[in-house]
Amino acid sequence: MTIDEQTPPVTIDPDKLMGFVFRAVDEVGATLNSALVVMGDRLGYYRALAEHGPLTATRLAEISSTGDKYAREWLNAQAAGGYVDYDPASGTYALCAEHAIALTDESSPAFLPGLFQTAFGSVIDAPRIIELARSGDGLGWHEHSTEVHDGCERFFRPGYLANLVPNWLPALDGVVEKLHDGGSVADIGCGYGASSVLIAQAFPGARVVGSDYHEASIETARRRAAEAGVGDRTRFEVATATAFTGQDFDLVTTFDALHDMGDPVGAARRVFDALADDGTWMIVEPIAGDRVEDNLNPVGRVYYGFSTLLCTPASLSQSPGLALGTQAGPARIRDVTLAAGFSRFSTVASTPFNNVFEVRK
Repeated sequence: MTIDEQTPPVTIDPDKLMGFVFRAVDEVGATLNSALVVMGDRLGYYRALAEHGPLTATRLAEISSTGDKYAREWLNAQAAGGYVDYDPASGTYALCAEHAIALTDESSPAFLPGLFQTAFGSVIDAPRIIELARSGDGLGWHEHSTEVHDGCERFFRPGYLANLVPNWLPALDGVVEKLHDGGSVADIGCGYGASSVLIAQAFPGARVVGSDYHEASIETARRRAAEAGVGDRTRFEVATATAFTGQDFDLVTTFDALHDMGDPVGAARRVFDALADDGTWMIVEPIAGDRVEDNLNPVGRVYYGFSTLLCTPASLSQSPGLALGTQAGPARIRDVTLAAGFSRFSTVASTPFNNVFEVRK
């Protein structure tokens, strides 16, 4: 290499460098906060602040029956992150009404601890994913920490509660009428059965069958259905998405699960065969655009993170390991349905976290 061919020296902008360093410091604080939110949720700190605040650290410890020094440091971390407000004059900490909803109200679609719990479980399992990334192998959903399973259900369920019956099902052509008339539903990849139970509660005459390959999730789904008083109107089975039982369903649903499957086209073909001729497949997927640049935003960042640590490994653990990714986007989901023989595909609803697709033969 001649002198003329040498790479010119790079000029470093010190302000840009330090700006990135301090942004990274904030990111480390956010990473630690995943565990701190789980801690506050599990120990009842947020609920105590919502019900009894403003509180000193000592009083919070008394109400929650925890160590006062842990309560003190947790409160200071939450105040530094803007989750709680600190009053230096009184030495008390308060949780504003808006944050209280997001951190304590499990019926609200704004409820956040489940999201943090899923992130917490993902980080716990990250060392395994790092090693598997070297070979390109996967890690099954059933192999993850139960923090992931519990967190996902707690995060998605409030959104289903707020939207499934009042908004999403009415957006489908003729489905609500069929369910009121005693229609049949197959809920594929049902997990803990939150969606199955909501449908059974809303439509007492409907027959609902939920399936998931994860046996522990199915056991939980059966228990949840019984507790909700719909155990006599629901049935749950351990089955993969390509082998669930039943035929002539009026509605098949797949909630936040299609992109996790190793063989989504095979699952779509099974849905095609299991649907009645005028049946509907409702696919609920994480909200995403079709291009990478469409998803370079805070929600997309979270979903790409989960895709790396949870969803893509889950798909790679199953043959053929198509690995659509959490941010697959409508076009790729549509391609899956067309490959299975469906002819109609449309987006009928969306929320800040989900797209809802209607698929017909």
